[in-house]
Amino acid sequence: MKLLKTILILCLFSTVVNAQFVTDSKRAADVYFQNKEYYAAAEYYKKTLQLSADSSGFVVPYGFINKIKQESPDKSDYEYSVFQLAESLRLYKDFKDAEAWYAIAKGFTEPKYILSGFWYGETLRANQKYTEAIEAFNDFLSKYKAYDTYLAKARSEIASCQFALYELRYPRLFKVSRLNNGINDKGSNYAAVWNNSSFYFTSSRPVGSSGKKEVLTDKDNAKVSKPETPYLNEIYEASGNPLTDKVTIRKIVTSDGKNRESAAPALHPNGKAMYITGWNNNGEKKIYQLVATPGTSKPWSEPIELPAQVNVKGFNSIQPFITKDGKYLIFSSDKPGGSGKYDLWYCPLRTDGSLGQSVNMGPAINTADDEQAPYYNSDSKKLLFSTNGRVGMGGYDFFESEGEFGALSVPRNLGFPFNSSKDDMYFTPSADHDSEGYISSDRESLCCLEIFHIQRQYLTVKGIILDCNTLKPLAGAMVTLSDSAGSQVQITSESGAYNFQLNANRGMKIKAEKDKYFAKVLTYTKEDMMNKDTLFSPEICLVPFEVDKPIVLKDVFYEFDKATLTEDSKTKLDYLYTIMVDNPSIEIELSAHTDSKGSDIYNLDLSNRRAKSCVDYLISKGISQSRMTSKGYGESRPVAPNTLPNGKDNPEGRALNRRTEFKVTKK
Repeated sequence: MKLLKTILILCLFSTVVNAQFVTDSKRAADVYFQNKEYYAAAEYYKKTLQLSADSSGFVVPYGFINKIKQESPDKSDYEYSVFQLAESLRLYKDFKDAEAWYAIAKGFTEPKYILSGFWYGETLRANQKYTEAIEAFNDFLSKYKAYDTYLAKARSEIASCQFALYELRYPRLFKVSRLNNGINDKGSNYAAVWNNSSFYFTSSRPVGSSGKKEVLTDKDNAKVSKPETPYLNEIYEASGNPLTDKVTIRKIVTSDGKNRESAAPALHPNGKAMYITGWNNNGEKKIYQLVATPGTSKPWSEPIELPAQVNVKGFNSIQPFITKDGKYLIFSSDKPGGSGKYDLWYCPLRTDGSLGQSVNMGPAINTADDEQAPYYNSDSKKLLFSTNGRVGMGGYDFFESEGEFGALSVPRNLGFPFNSSKDDMYFTPSADHDSEGYISSDRESLCCLEIFHIQRQYLTVKGIILDCNTLKPLAGAMVTLSDSAGSQVQITSESGAYNFQLNANRGMKIKAEKDKYFAKVLTYTKEDMMNKDTLFSPEICLVPFEVDKPIVLKDVFYEFDKATLTEDSKTKLDYLYTIMVDNPSIEIELSAHTDSKGSDIYNLDLSNRRAKSCVDYLISKGISQSRMTSKGYGESRPVAPNTLPNGKDNPEGRALNRRTEFKVTKK
């Protein structure tokens, strides 16, 4: 979980003045860095390098690289400070400035700086420079000789960059907008929960400071002093519509304890209990339960630490979620028994509020890295969570899995713009369905999570099914729309109409079928669906057929007195090929006929060869030979007189008799 980086600019300058114990900039920077005060550390490493900041951040000065390259007693200190400055900026999530300093550090020859190349790729990826990031990771792989997790991570990052380039080319159907009201205030704002008319969320906005100093030390007991931070994570309630500018915000007091921080609230559907993540200073994070106390001055009781099924001494448990049916508590924890760092777990929640044994969600969901911020819809059986352990856009990405606990499907990435190149977490719906809700992301922030509204958008797919012969609407036809998310089915009314709402634009198929008609399949590619909100298919017509009733293939011709198909005739045969593909269960007989010119034996042989040439063409296109037979009938089955009653030749009749047909022998 990404929390606020606790020192901001105003506090920092006060820190510079009041550092009473360490006067050397490099040592002071190291103390801040070891205490995870990365913004302050970056400022002091900057002072060590004799740099100044402009309004946009740290700018690499002209000639600085050449200064580092000079052989001098200061070279090692310069390289150390550059690398540490890059590290501080990255850990503070200032990827833009970190990129510039890693670009220098990756050229250092000391082995201890070899990871600069990896982190350079990471910052490029975070800055959406995916093509350059791929080059950087490949360069890192060519130089890195150790066999450890960074090799696998670099390869995974390359795959993620390739995935991101594809996603940016084909954005998914979501509208994402930052909340532009008091909810996104200074500090981090995240983990929203919508409950009836109240909007709960976590914020580390400043709550005032007593002016006290805090002393930080490193492993060598070097000390620096800084103002006690006024930025603490606490839970707030916003009354009113979160999408408007008019909301009333108040803090929910979850504890009287000093310096206790609270985050990520989850409400029981009965409204009588709230579950939170709580911690003191830098202590272990635990999940607590608060009981509603209506009618009192304090609406919630003191936090009660959940038992060992959830909280294990020496480990962290965070981000509780209660399913809408009240049957399960889901949470993230790094406790023993998991797949890696933070894993998703669930506990049965009994009617009396007690917990059953916790169960790890297993390797189908959990990876060697972190899985966090679970949300589960007990109606649709869909799990939504964030992880940094799978191929994605970068940072934490949202993934979705379907099924009951213990039988969940392989998670799929929700893509761009649901996900970004940074961290995306904490989905909560704004209604019973999941088509609209809120997420937390730092996609538009230098350092901190903010709350965004997200809404699925839809592509309308509509048209009419007709009879190809009569051009009249077909009632009772079954129309199936399939895409990567699944299938939808409609039965046409008397008007023959169908109308689908599709929430993906990654290609689709429409299949129309009706008894005694050939089914027809239409395929739309991603390119077909880009930048459209409606797809019209007004003239999907179905061809009727009866078993053993011949259908003439119009305009199929052969070379004169030969069985060789003309090039134009091959195009006409593609009509039959499409029918065979769209109707994979049918078997056919393909037949050829002649007029009466020539001998019976010659015409029979010619028609056999012509029918076979048609079947051979369809086989070359991929239709199985087992589904087709060829047969020549010569002149034995005329459909029109070859001569007129007066004995003269009938060219029109002969043309009708020289034909190619097919009939369904098995459906």
